[in-house]
Amino acid sequence: MPPPAAQQTCHLIHYLRLSHHLIVLNYLICTFDKLKSVSSEDIKITDAVFDGVEVRVFEPPAKGDESLKRSVVYIHGGGWALASARTSLYNNLCRIMAESLNAVVVSVEYRLVPEVCFPEQYHDALRATKHFLQPDVLAEYSVDPSRIAISGDSAGGNLAAAVCQQLSKEEDLAVRPKLQALIYPVLQAFDFNTPSYQQNMNMPVLPRFVMINYWIYYFNGNSELAPELLINNHTALNVGRALSFRPRLNWTSLLPPSFKKSYKPVVQSAGTAAIVEQLPALLDVRAAPCLADDATLARQPRTYVLTCENDVLRDDGAMYAKRLERAGVPVTLDHFHDCFHGCMIFTVWPTDFSAGVQDRNSYIKWLDENL
Repeated sequence: MPPPAAQQTCHLIHYLRLSHHLIVLNYLICTFDKLKSVSSEDIKITDAVFDGVEVRVFEPPAKGDESLKRSVVYIHGGGWALASARTSLYNNLCRIMAESLNAVVVSVEYRLVPEVCFPEQYHDALRATKHFLQPDVLAEYSVDPSRIAISGDSAGGNLAAAVCQQLSKEEDLAVRPKLQALIYPVLQAFDFNTPSYQQNMNMPVLPRFVMINYWIYYFNGNSELAPELLINNHTALNVGRALSFRPRLNWTSLLPPSFKKSYKPVVQSAGTAAIVEQLPALLDVRAAPCLADDATLARQPRTYVLTCENDVLRDDGAMYAKRLERAGVPVTLDHFHDCFHGCMIFTVWPTDFSAGVQDRNSYIKWLDENL
């Protein structure tokens, strides 16, 4: 084994290469795909700053007999490292939501890895949301304070769930979300061998090793930990800090038989406790909302969770939905057997998939009926 100094040098070189890769990739995505805030007769689009966080606001025109509109705070996905509220994929989704729901949609442009790591993405999403929930800001946008949803997809679903949990703990808030809607959310880094992780380990768009590395980069960790995370060494039975969380993520009791199939739990008797010491955020509920206690879950608003069969994160969403249901929260689990991770934003040529349109329509229909 190389000496510690050499290990640190190798880690630094790898991290710099990764950072460069993410910067270049996101630069290409955002340079060639970012859209200016161009309004139309149907939707007014403006860029604003909410408590230091950039947002894009989509406002449908006022109707003659209407005083206040409902609203959705939307947080985009991308592994906490990619994409933007201003890319065509998310611009299109939020425009359609605003038009279909006749709602004000606030799309949050939180900062990304490698510029910042956890918990800054969470703080950005929380600050922007709390700013918008202020009565004077809602009045400025003609939003009904009793009809607000918080939503997001993938890593954005993670941030939406974490923000909802935090808002439920703040006693001095005058306005709280009525709903949360989570689209194939990533909600835990405790078990990378749930049935959906095993079933879809090599599935395109989001293979298991890619999701594990997104977690590591989010926590500013060492990518050399990935093989140990892959076999759940970080939550082995001898890792004392992980023991109290194990009942909260026991997928054998949380998933339906159609999800469990014939897969077996992967629980190591002896693992590496140092991993959690290096990456304590692995067990931080702000990063992994599915680890929250029952009292916190009981305070969550009515919830929608969309999952896809061909997705490593399917069971994250299903387990969270079941835990919320057991805590007394009204939950809709909307599962799509023929869909894949990320499909809801792929509805514009040349990636206009019927599966994406199907997911999007079901999601918007639920919002329309419940918001």
